Amino acid sequence: MRWINRRPRRGAEMLLLCLPFAALVAAYLIGSAIRLDANPADKLLPSPAQLWAGIQRIALMPDPRTGEWLLWSDTAASLMRLAAGLGIATVIALLLGMAVGLLPYLRASLGAFVAFLSMVPPLALLPILFITLGLGEAAKICLIVIGVAPIMTRDLALRVHEIPREMIVKAETLSASTWLIALRVVLPQVLPRLLTSLRLQLGPAFLFLIAAEAISADAGLGYRIFLVRRYLAMDVIFPYVAWITLLAVLADIAIDRLRSRVFPWSDLERGA
Repeated sequence: MRWINRRPRRGAEMLLLCLPFAALVAAYLIGSAIRLDANPADKLLPSPAQLWAGIQRIALMPDPRTGEWLLWSDTAASLMRLAAGLGIATVIALLLGMAVGLLPYLRASLGAFVAFLSMVPPLALLPILFITLGLGEAAKICLIVIGVAPIMTRDLALRVHEIPREMIVKAETLSASTWLIALRVVLPQVLPRLLTSLRLQLGPAFLFLIAAEAISADAGLGYRIFLVRRYLAMDVIFPYVAWITLLAVLADIAIDRLRSRVFPWSDLERGA
């Protein structure tokens, strides 16, 4: 049998799933043991005990200076910014993407412009945003919107353009107006794609959030990482990176479950 046709059994599949993570953990433990054996004061690769002490200090005990639980207050601040940015970007992408994909005049005038905006590196605009909008929350949220909305808009416009013309013609023969076609024909087709596009933009959105918080913030996950880096506090940085990754994974799973539950027929389109 060809390798392309061989599929692992359930147990083997779970083993293969865990193998890369186990290899990563093993590599870290070996590297940490070697470095600490050569220099017990080394801070680059903390031991598991040092990592646990760092987790306790940031997540399980209030900060002696401020009285805040650092990990949870930073998480709340970052998630509020992320939710605001992604929420605004999603609304813009849905409305503009449907309009550009459905209306030929808008497609002719804005299609190339949206494609152009999606190519602009958002981090290059960060100094401009801080100069024009100040160092508050508006600049951070705007960076997420600028970084995510054009790509999502372009993706949704392409999805609308892919809808079979026969569906539009059938709606027109039933005397449906443009507004009704958009609501009853186009919208159900693009909403699953919107959620999938949102999933794909979670990683970039976290990147823009952390970059903005690293430059100007008084709380947040990115702020804390760049604050403690000057002390080489890897026992704090590593848990924060792992926590950010976990938040992104959980958000990805939640959005996909939402898509599958609200639009179960989209699984059939994907061959699931």
